[in-house]
Amino acid sequence: MSSNNASGSDIPDSITPDLWAKWMDLQRGCYPDLIDGVDPTYGYRPTLGAGIAFDVLFGICIIGHLIQLIRFRRWTSGLMMVGAITEVIGWAGRTWSAKCPYNSDAFLMQITTLIIAPTFFAAALYVLLGMLIRLLGRQTSILSPKWYAIVFCTCDIISLVIQAVGGGMAAGESDKQGGDTKPGTHTMVAGIAFQLFTMTVFAALVLDFLRRVYKLAKGRSDGQGGLTRNMKLTLLALFVSFVMIYIRSVYRTVELAQGWSGYLITHEGYFIGLDGSLMVVSAGIFLVLDPAVLLRDEVKKVNVSGKEEYGTTTGDDSEAQSGGVRGMSL
Repeated sequence: MSSNNASGSDIPDSITPDLWAKWMDLQRGCYPDLIDGVDPTYGYRPTLGAGIAFDVLFGICIIGHLIQLIRFRRWTSGLMMVGAITEVIGWAGRTWSAKCPYNSDAFLMQITTLIIAPTFFAAALYVLLGMLIRLLGRQTSILSPKWYAIVFCTCDIISLVIQAVGGGMAAGESDKQGGDTKPGTHTMVAGIAFQLFTMTVFAALVLDFLRRVYKLAKGRSDGQGGLTRNMKLTLLALFVSFVMIYIRSVYRTVELAQGWSGYLITHEGYFIGLDGSLMVVSAGIFLVLDPAVLLRDEVKKVNVSGKEEYGTTTGDDSEAQSGGVRGMSL
């Protein structure tokens, strides 16, 4: 049995009303000092310097991708920018927690945003591969560029919703004495695992794309059909970003599977090294190797000629040919 306090919230039988009131004050207020025997939800006090540093780094990513979005109007830049904004919100929550380690709003703010931010980075990679397929020809891929966006972005949305719901459920229970965080945690793990599965399928399709491209290049006497230097640099950026997101997804899956009192989740160094740092690289690599800049000449050739200048052009390429100007808006 449990009783209700004046605010209507349940008070566990093992806790006196006075102790419960003090606990709720801790959750809602800002108490900067740690209390012996009362651990914050994190299991530690988040580092203030890390929170500020990552907010600055992701802030730079926001500005950079915003400039790219304004200049070139590419979906890849927009998705990267949204992901970086989500990261900034999350790290702002951790910065807040460094000052107010028991505040539940700060914890909820960071857990629900940092768990979903990489989903936007992954979506940018799916769109980018579709752009390369349009440049090189429909025959370089099992799926058409349009279906890459439809299938994988839909999977990303599903993953995002599952993770957000799970994060909210777990964070809500973590605020309660004796709250059961397992349902929310399991939901979050399911969302991340689904994202991991989606990215594994995507990796297989990227490898198939490369196999087809090199096969076409070898079969042509004019030397056309292969990857240009700028395309290779774009694929390098895609590969680096993908590996960062994949490693992070594996880490978060294991971390949450251990539970809220597990070793990984209660040691901040792992989170900084295997989440925050990797996501900075994932978003930042495209500020150095911007696909909109690297593929500008290739895009112009497609738009001017009205057909793919790279790769063979067959009747199966009608979608790619007609998608020249429209497709490059990706």
